[in-house]
Amino acid sequence: MNPTTTEQTAEQYPPATELRQSPALVKLDLFCRGLCVRTTSLPPGARPVRRTRAGLGSGLELILPSGISVNAPTEEPFCRESPYGLEIEAAPEAPGGPVAARLTYGGEPLIGVHLPQRPDWYGRRTSRGTVMSEVATLQGTYLAIYASKVCDFWREGGERRCRFCSVGINEGEVDAAPAADDVLETVHAARAESGITYVDINTGHRDDEGHFDDLAPLVRRIKQETGLLVGVQAPPVADHGAYQRIRRAGTDRISFCPEFKTPSVMAEISPGKAERYGWEGYVEAMRVCAPLFDTTNGELIAGLEPAEATIEAIREITALGAIPTVCVFRPLVGAVLEHRPPPTTASMRPVFRALYEACMERHLPIGVAPGIEVSLVVLPNEARAFSTRSFALAEARLSVLGALARARFAWHVARARRRAEACE
Repeated sequence: MNPTTTEQTAEQYPPATELRQSPALVKLDLFCRGLCVRTTSLPPGARPVRRTRAGLGSGLELILPSGISVNAPTEEPFCRESPYGLEIEAAPEAPGGPVAARLTYGGEPLIGVHLPQRPDWYGRRTSRGTVMSEVATLQGTYLAIYASKVCDFWREGGERRCRFCSVGINEGEVDAAPAADDVLETVHAARAESGITYVDINTGHRDDEGHFDDLAPLVRRIKQETGLLVGVQAPPVADHGAYQRIRRAGTDRISFCPEFKTPSVMAEISPGKAERYGWEGYVEAMRVCAPLFDTTNGELIAGLEPAEATIEAIREITALGAIPTVCVFRPLVGAVLEHRPPPTTASMRPVFRALYEACMERHLPIGVAPGIEVSLVVLPNEARAFSTRSFALAEARLSVLGALARARFAWHVARARRRAEACE
């Protein structure tokens, strides 16, 4: 276990007294330090650790106070030295309900948390015989789907792959996207039993740049049959018309993943992306898409380039009208960078403070989408915990936008339900 009394650690990591007052700070600290727990000792029915997509969701899902979701690293070697532990306190009050537990810090009680249960549909098979948890998984409260063959950067020896990524290990040599019928059955089950409001579809790089047009029919079906919010995370394409087509299919959110602004860092860690797109290629994609979609995101990884560079990237993305999504670097098992340590909490605080403040200064609609708790990142609205600045008028505006977004979402879901009933 890491010492918690040395001068160096006191500067790098927050004390228990501060953590108890801020669930968002606990979330950030867990990303940086992990959770020391044997997942084999978890109670029956707890949501299992799932290594899917790029691998960022490889930890244990927890619900912190204020309903904040976190995917706490547990599998990586650095977690063995974490001061965080977990004590199970009580069985769920209702079948399928969350398990009451307590986070400990340095062996002492810290805060109460809950473990979300494994939904029944995880083990169910579609009509084609596919296990639903192999089609999609819950990450926080949203449904995550890897709807593609394995990223082409992992092919031909994997020399072009991103050094932080483990998708080629997690997904295997997938040569085709999951069947649309399997996806739709899984989405319907997750909507009915887990109450999801958002479906996130992720693809890796494709040399032929055909991913948006291939995904459009699937997006259209999800939107028409359920009315749920739908997002697509995919690489940029030269044909800007593809963005308009995926938007017309019903996509609410589009996301691009440059990860790094510093050219030398991108070339070292993401050689395929550096060669194919570069930072400017992602900026161009966000510039085109920001006016088209309800939300356009630029995904960044903090902790592998200087914090100042990440903050500069945040400001450039928000200036485009897009919202940055900032992941804390996690040294995934099996990735090239699995032995590189994660960043310290102290080094990440300025990054997330800048994230919140930049979004508020640009009046971007953070935290307004209904029913979405993201466990893999500290969201911009959660990052308000790291700022001392007041944005009272902007926060009031976000409250109004949130109410409008909930009403709009309810209308879309009701319309999809009426359409389904008319077809019966």
